[in-house]
Amino acid sequence: MPAQGSVVELETSSADVIVVGGGPIGLAVAWRTAQAGLSVIVVDPDPDRGAWRTAAGMLAPITELHYAESDLLRLNLASASRYPAFVEELTALTGLPTGYRDSGTVEVAWDSADLAALRDLHAFGTGLGLTSTMLSASDLRHLEPGLAAGLPGGLHAEHDHQVDPRLLHAALTAATTAAGVRHVRARATVSVTSDRVRAVQLDDGSLLATGQVVLAAGAWSTQPELGVADLPAVRPVKGQTIRLRTDLGSRHVVRATVKGSPVYVVPRENGEVVVGASSEEAGFDVRPRAGAVYELLRDAQSVLPVLAEAELTEVCTGLRPGSPDNAPLLGSFGPDGLILATGHYRNGILLAPVTADGIAAVLSGAGAPAEIAPFNPSRLAVTA
Repeated sequence: MPAQGSVVELETSSADVIVVGGGPIGLAVAWRTAQAGLSVIVVDPDPDRGAWRTAAGMLAPITELHYAESDLLRLNLASASRYPAFVEELTALTGLPTGYRDSGTVEVAWDSADLAALRDLHAFGTGLGLTSTMLSASDLRHLEPGLAAGLPGGLHAEHDHQVDPRLLHAALTAATTAAGVRHVRARATVSVTSDRVRAVQLDDGSLLATGQVVLAAGAWSTQPELGVADLPAVRPVKGQTIRLRTDLGSRHVVRATVKGSPVYVVPRENGEVVVGASSEEAGFDVRPRAGAVYELLRDAQSVLPVLAEAELTEVCTGLRPGSPDNAPLLGSFGPDGLILATGHYRNGILLAPVTADGIAAVLSGAGAPAEIAPFNPSRLAVTA
């Protein structure tokens, strides 16, 4: 097997499917599509540039719940339910870990207003069949002794889990290679003739003939240089996370909104702690911003004071792909043979399994499964 992330020389100039984008979404789609018996090429000029390197990997359909997002909640829950088998299959195939942990989330109320809002959200989720538990102040300290004193209570979402996106990406790279997927480091332009996808042109001028192209390039998925006009816009949403090293003494993800600013703390088994995440509409600017780092550290320490003694090991900036309504774009759109798998915004890691299954079904001719049908890009069709 070639080394992870290596460039594989093309043996032919064609494939049944070309996936543009080598992040977890693109790789998961490529893997499931290859398993369905189709030949696949993944094209990406820099597979390490995606938002997944910055993401904390929270699988949090419950604590990411928002009102009026029932379709997205169902999609998130469907994907979360597939995660245990998804990562087990990856590890069995590749021998590589994914960092999956069924650790649960503790959502902390900063003040009485936050606690009231959590009670409302808990009631709303319960009405939708979700399982979570309200926590009193004493319950909170018993579950997470390292939390700051004086917090009035919180919410325990025991079915919110986590995965390490960097380990997941490595495992998916190995799995796709084992399944016969070919990887090309290049920029791609989709070639369309008579309103049908015909090929992908690489930046060296070579052509890869194909009848189906999946745009899964995250924040870059609908940029003009890809050669397809009138696609729903996918915008970059800048986010920063910081990585610390300390023995936090906890398995739970801890989340809070400190004086209006959301913050989360994700402990890994190896002693790494990921703190995030800022959110800025700053175009494709990925320069780290000192103020964002300060704000994340300030708010995280106010919830977990022990973090003040942690070693700061990394500041990471990435670009989330946001659609106009911040819901994913999944399915066929535009010229025949063009499929979108992008716009996942904050849920790209969580939605990788269900996206892969749904898009692979579309590519195989089975049609879009009911669970991804509400997210067809046609809902955001560009009109003159």
